[in-house]
Amino acid sequence: MTDVLDLPDVDDAWAWTAACEERGWGDGLPTVPPTEERVAAMLAALPPDLPHLGPLPPRGVTPTLRSVAANAVMAGCRPADLPVVLAALDAVQDEAYNLHGTLATTHPCAPMVLVSGPVCDALGINAGGNCLGQGTRANAVIGRALSLVLLHVGGARPGVLDRSTQGSPAKYTFCFGESDSPWESLAVRRGFGADEGVVSVMAAEPPHNVNDHGSTTGAEILLTVAGTMAQPGSNNVYVRGPHLLLLGPEHAATLHRDGWTPDTIRAHLWEHARIPVSHVSAGNRRQFVEWGVEPDGDAYTVSDAPENLHLAVAGGAGKHSAWIPSFGGTALVSRRVP
Repeated sequence: MTDVLDLPDVDDAWAWTAACEERGWGDGLPTVPPTEERVAAMLAALPPDLPHLGPLPPRGVTPTLRSVAANAVMAGCRPADLPVVLAALDAVQDEAYNLHGTLATTHPCAPMVLVSGPVCDALGINAGGNCLGQGTRANAVIGRALSLVLLHVGGARPGVLDRSTQGSPAKYTFCFGESDSPWESLAVRRGFGADEGVVSVMAAEPPHNVNDHGSTTGAEILLTVAGTMAQPGSNNVYVRGPHLLLLGPEHAATLHRDGWTPDTIRAHLWEHARIPVSHVSAGNRRQFVEWGVEPDGDAYTVSDAPENLHLAVAGGAGKHSAWIPSFGGTALVSRRVP
């Protein structure tokens, strides 16, 4: 959908939804009609320092600001949300993100959008309770707008160019904020200022919950985290690449109290999140060798270096964290919000 002038009846919600379905527009959920007035209002709020957008795979079509704004309207965005959408779109176009591979794969990955800095409070992006779930407009519409641009402009249509075997609910939207942390934020550790709005993207699986209500020390919590990460079904085992540990505030507080830092947490999990060779089928072991992956002694590592495990804090009350594996052949890419 590139021309906001060619619209069916936008005053009849049922007719508009039916027309979208007939034309292959949208993600299956109701959308907001991108009228001229709404798109113009979206564009009028843009700052001058916008990223340069290149062609989007798989189709190779270059999005215009107008087409991105139209998709943002369809997703339910406010004008103030559009700079975050553009920053995320810029980030997924980084060569290291591997947009073509992540859109055309049979893997269920979706573009994860982690937002850091004061922009979270300014836009109401949820970094607290249920931040990975429903209930917050900004989280829902920003991630959804990015997915709609990749669908409509990039052409990543399910069953056509998007070949995901089963997909996941994260393909609708996967956006959340980074909470206050007992350590420096992920964005600051990646070289950005604490006062900057930052978007970090990764082609990711849905989050895997880490439930630990019984542990009373940081070392005990990390034992549970290591066991959660040490499973043979993730792409990170043989494709390698980045993954994210999203600590809940209570787990983070215990770890910080016991003197753990992001670097020591990563180093510890690199050594202890190991997958026994006996847990990997013979066929998979042969395939791992073809990919250049050998066990370290009697176990496989998760990914190929401790630095590929990224760490952030988000969530509300409760002794839960989340491990978010990736497509493997991707990168965590960060961009400033213009």
